[in-house]
Amino acid sequence: MTIIASDRLPYGALSNMLEGYDCPAILVSVDYQILATNEYYRQEFGEVSFAKKPRCFEVSHGYSVPCDEAGEDCPLSAVQQTGHKERVLHIHQTPRGKEHVDVEMLPIHDHQGELLFFVELLRAVAVASAENITSALVGSSKKFNQMLEKITRVSHSEASVLLLGESGSGKELVAHAIHQGSQRSNNPLVTLECAGLTDSLFESELFGHVKGAFTGANNHRTGLVEQANGGTLFLDEIGDVPLSMQVKLLRLIETGSFRPVGSSTVKHSHFRLVCATHKNLINMVKTGEFRQDLYYRINVFPVYVPSLRERQDDLPLLISTLLARISEGKEYHLTDSALQTLKRYDFPGNIRELRNILNRAIILTDTNLIERRTIEECLNIDHELHQHSEHLLLPHPSPQASIMSATKAEWPDLKTAEKHYLAELMARHHHDKEKVAAVAGISLRSLYRKLES
Repeated sequence: MTIIASDRLPYGALSNMLEGYDCPAILVSVDYQILATNEYYRQEFGEVSFAKKPRCFEVSHGYSVPCDEAGEDCPLSAVQQTGHKERVLHIHQTPRGKEHVDVEMLPIHDHQGELLFFVELLRAVAVASAENITSALVGSSKKFNQMLEKITRVSHSEASVLLLGESGSGKELVAHAIHQGSQRSNNPLVTLECAGLTDSLFESELFGHVKGAFTGANNHRTGLVEQANGGTLFLDEIGDVPLSMQVKLLRLIETGSFRPVGSSTVKHSHFRLVCATHKNLINMVKTGEFRQDLYYRINVFPVYVPSLRERQDDLPLLISTLLARISEGKEYHLTDSALQTLKRYDFPGNIRELRNILNRAIILTDTNLIERRTIEECLNIDHELHQHSEHLLLPHPSPQASIMSATKAEWPDLKTAEKHYLAELMARHHHDKEKVAAVAGISLRSLYRKLES
C-alpha cells in the first residue's frame, strides 16, 4: 500500500512513523540516503551515523555503488520502475556477520503523486545463513538465494509445496526450513519416506491401523497423517508412491479425511503438505505412472533445489560447515589445492556426497590440514568401487577363455583401445554423456554413435 506524505510533514514526524512497524525499518531518500531508523533496526543492526549522510547500500552491503550496479537486485530501483512496493532477498552486513534479510520497500508519495522517499522493512531469514555454520541451510550463491527467496515467500502461506531436485541436494532440509518459517512451526513436522513402501505398508504408515486389521497388527497404531494434525506432513520421494495408493492420497489432500486400516471411523487432519522428488513427474504422468490430478494437487508452489554443481560459489562455505559438524570438536581445514580439486569435481551425489568425502578425509588425514592427495584418495575410493561393482556384474570368463585371452597380443587394436577409453570415461563421470563428450573432445552425436557401435 502506498503511503501519502503531506508537503508540510517534517522528516521527524516521518521517522516517528517507523516506530509503528514491528520489524527493523529505515527511511530512505530517492538518492539512497538513510534519513531515520526505528528502535527495532537499532537493536538488530546497530546505530547509524547520520552526520556522514550514509547511503543504504554502504551501510547494508559495504558497496560503493547501488546494489543493481554491484550485480544484485535493488528494491529501491525496482520501486522507481514499477511505482509500487517490491521485495527482494539480500545478504546484509550485521554485527553478527553476513545474514540473509528479506527486504520490503514501500514508496512514499506526496498528494501530487511525486515520489518523496521510501520505507525499507528488513526481516531476518532465520532458517538460513550466509556464513553461520549453526544454520541448517547455508549459502550465498545466486541459485541458493533464488531458492531461499521462494522459501521465504511460501513459508508464510498454506500452499502445498513441491520440492524438485537431484538426490542429495538438501530437499529435506528445505522442507524443515519451510516448516520453521510457517505459522505451524510450533506443531510437528512429520516425515514419510515413500521409497520402497508396498501398498499395505504405505497405507498403514500414513493412515494408521486398528488392532486386528491384518496379521501382525497386535496393537492400535496412530498414522502419520493424524500425528501431523496442525503441523506439516512431508512426503519425501512422492514419485515412488504406489499407483494404487495415489487415489487414496488424493482423497486425503482434497478432503483432509481418512480411515485407519481396518476401521470404519472417518478421521480428519488439518496439515500443510510438502512433497519432494528427484523424478520427472511430468514424464511419469505422460507414461501413466503418476496420476495427473494428484500431480496438480501437490504442485501448487514448486521450488527447485539447485544441485551442488549449480552453486559452486557455496562450496567453501559448505565445506567449512560440514567439517565443523562432523569433526567432533576438532578444527579441520583444506589446503587451497585440495579445495581446487573439489571445485573441479562434478558431485553427482551433491551435498550428501560432499559430506561422505569430507568424512573420509578426516579419517585418512594425520593432521588438521587436509591436503590435495587426501582428497584425491577420497575421490578415487568411489571410482574404484564403481569399477569393482561393474566387474561383479560381468559374467566370469571360462578357463578356456582365460587361456585364449592370455595368448592375445599385449597391445589392443585402435578400436578396442577407444572402446576401453570411452568405457573408462563413462565410469569416471557416472555416465554423464555431455561431460564425457567434452573430455574426449568429440561431439555428443559422435559419442552416441561410438557407444552404439
